[in-house]
Amino acid sequence: MKNLSIIQFQRYAVLVGVLLFAVKFFAFWLTGSNAIFSDALESIINVAAGSFALYSLMLAAKPKDLDHPYGHGKIEFISSGIEGSLILMAGVGIIYKSIYNLFDPQELSQLDLGLYLTAGAGAVNFGLGVITERYGKQHHSPTMVASGKHLKSDGYSSLGLIIGLAIVLLTNLVWLDSAIAILFGILIGYTGIKEIRKSVAGIMDEADLKLLAKIIDHLD
Repeated sequence: MKNLSIIQFQRYAVLVGVLLFAVKFFAFWLTGSNAIFSDALESIINVAAGSFALYSLMLAAKPKDLDHPYGHGKIEFISSGIEGSLILMAGVGIIYKSIYNLFDPQELSQLDLGLYLTAGAGAVNFGLGVITERYGKQHHSPTMVASGKHLKSDGYSSLGLIIGLAIVLLTNLVWLDSAIAILFGILIGYTGIKEIRKSVAGIMDEADLKLLAKIIDHLD
């Protein structure tokens, strides 16, 4: 029953991701902003990663069998590793696109409405990420923890783009948009690297010293 509740939660998370993806591309269509376009492209990764996370949770919920005598739980570490890789790719993509925009700035339109849409989508993504990560920790699911961090990283990138676009709107300094986005791309890439590191540690059965300390405290 616990696994079913996790799966149901992830289904809703994927559905929300699809809706936010549509909102961000609508904002790009209105504004013509490459910054918003890069944020919308990251949403594609969110949907793909969330779908794979859903599949891995459904597979992990299967009971052990002859081919998998210890169950299917290891798939969650593989899923979190893939999500970490996607997060890293998104960060690199944002950095690349932002550097390109430094030398080839684009004309923007209806930027104020685009900012509102991007801000709303980013806030929902970040809130969903916080809830997903907390839910994953409660149910000891590395897949959901990785999904939550991925959604939070998307919220951070949206915040960076919003700040940059707001400054551009006030000052007409188009290059500041790309400069701020580069900083947030680095932050997102670092988050992805940490997730990959944690997934490899889980697959290799590396000792979790923090978890061991909690167990010792509980036993004491």
